[in-house]
Amino acid sequence: MQTMTKAPSSTVQSRRILLTGASSGIGYQAAVRMHRAGHQLILPCRDRSTATATLKKLSEETAQHQQERSPVSAPVMDLADLESIKHCADELLRIGQPIDTLILNAGLQYTGAAKAQLSSQGYELTIAVNHLGHQALSIRLLPLLDEGRSPRVVVTASEVHDSNSPGGRFGKPSGLGDLTGLKTGAGFEMIDGSSNFNADKAYKDSKLCNVLFARELARRLSLRSTQIPVLAWAPGLVIPRSSGGFFRYSRRYNEWGQRVFSLVVRDLLRISESTENAGSLLSRLATDQSLSTSPFSYRSNRLDGPGKHRFEEANVSKEAQDNNLAKSLWEVSAELIGLPTELPPASVSQC
Repeated sequence: MQTMTKAPSSTVQSRRILLTGASSGIGYQAAVRMHRAGHQLILPCRDRSTATATLKKLSEETAQHQQERSPVSAPVMDLADLESIKHCADELLRIGQPIDTLILNAGLQYTGAAKAQLSSQGYELTIAVNHLGHQALSIRLLPLLDEGRSPRVVVTASEVHDSNSPGGRFGKPSGLGDLTGLKTGAGFEMIDGSSNFNADKAYKDSKLCNVLFARELARRLSLRSTQIPVLAWAPGLVIPRSSGGFFRYSRRYNEWGQRVFSLVVRDLLRISESTENAGSLLSRLATDQSLSTSPFSYRSNRLDGPGKHRFEEANVSKEAQDNNLAKSLWEVSAELIGLPTELPPASVSQC
């Protein structure tokens, strides 16, 4: 586990925060802001080289803002590999430091691909990374959240989970059906069992899974009488100016299409959100105590005109409100990731 450590400033009420997807995009911008504020960060990265580069970049960018920087570690964890997740979680459990905020933010999309890619366990890659990997990680790390100070879970979803949203209406809409594909296990391409792979719909479906998972996690946590609120959010249409990050997979299949799309949406129509602003919102969700007042909440960074967004509580889609679907998705997913459907009992009383 790679680490850069200096004692945090005594003036900061530091939180220990684990953030997935911190090597680029929204996650990286949130990490910069939280590190500057003196929070202790755990930033799992998919491989050693990414971990090294992330720590180096973060150190250089925050060097002028802190004289005493808080601890940051970057363990290797590939969300596309359940064994890698287990190995990382086991090491964190061995170390035993509480986690105050768990941010499930990492995501990928490879729109334009004609064929499905598969994870190490044979699951369609979008669902494996965006949903299954995060469910596995959160369940394994629950004992550390139990010991955290005013703990919370933050889940990065998207408005495209809703087929009636502006983004959700473009292309094939999200829809999980009765989870026929997911129930078949290794080799499935679409959750609803469709034999025609569609990368854009797979991404929308994964974001619907994010909301359903967040709601079901909140319900199950409430049943064990633990005060761990779950905050789901939609950052808006975020288009980074760099070539990496979220769009790195899509550009493999449709680079010029992505470039034209980014130019029109970001620079001409000005309807996208910047990674910097979205990162600030994610940082706030992770640390602002006033936002964690209910077991589950959903907020959306809605477009309010060219170059303007409004961040507010919102309703999730009708399908995302389906309690039976949320329960079924949790149970099928638990079987695929090889973990019990029931959460373990709370290990300690919450602070």
